[in-house]
Amino acid sequence: QVQLVESGGGLVQAGGSLRLSCAASGSIFSIGDMGWYRQAPGKQRELVARISIGGATNYADSVKGRLTISRDNAKNTVYLQMNSLKPEDTAAYYCNVKPRLSLSSGYIDYWGQGTQVTVSS
Repeated sequence: QVQLVESGGGLVQAGGSLRLSCAASGSIFSIGDMGWYRQAPGKQRELVARISIGGATNYADSVKGRLTISRDNAKNTVYLQMNSLKPEDTAAYYCNVKPRLSLSSGYIDYWGQGTQVTVSS
C-alpha cells in the first residue's frame, strides 16, 4: 500500500506565500505523474498543476505565473510553491500521485487527505 502525507496549508493574507508538500511512502516501485488539485466549497475539484516523471508541467490558467509545482523523485515528494496568493485561491488542496508497485504493474491513483489553504483579503 501507499500512504500520502500532505503538509503546508494554512491562513495567509493576500499577496502572501505558502509551500505545500506531499510525501509518498510504502511499496513504491516508481511514480508517474504527480499533481495538485483543489476544491472550494460548492465547487468541483479542479486541477491546479501537474508534473510528469520527466519534469514536464502544466498549470491551470488561473495560477500560471504564481504557483510552481516541483518534485523530488529521490524523496517521492511533490511540492507546490504558492506565491502572490489571492482570496480566490482559498480551497482544500489535494495531492494526486500515480505510483506503480512493480515493473509489471500499472499506475494507480492515490489521493492525499487534503490541506486547507485560506487567503484573507
